Amino acid sequence: MRYTLLMHYREPGEGEISAEGIAQAQEAFGAYGRALASAGVLVSADVLQSTAATTTVTCREGVLRVQDGPFAETKEALAGVFVLDLPDLDAAIGWAEKCPGAQWGVIEVRPTATAFVNGAWTS
Repeated sequence: MRYTLLMHYREPGEGEISAEGIAQAQEAFGAYGRALASAGVLVSADVLQSTAATTTVTCREGVLRVQDGPFAETKEALAGVFVLDLPDLDAAIGWAEKCPGAQWGVIEVRPTATAFVNGAWTS
């Protein structure tokens, strides 16, 4: 079964994290990604740009509306996702615990309801 680990945490301000801190975080996430890949459970992983780069799109009653900025103003933002193929929720929680982002934010573990894989929807 697929589980998505959604990383939520407060976005740091410009210059709030030192270059050394950024390098340490990149190495920690690199090691985490390599561990997921070595275990054969990693489907995909994306670290997202800041919410300043966000564009929202809606289409209501045939009217397209494109806006800069995130969907909601919150203190915490979606920072990235890991999609994993795991046997059960306990395994997903185990990997979420090891995620470096759990040290400064929240890791939401959500099972996949359906997935579009190889041109077809699967359950």
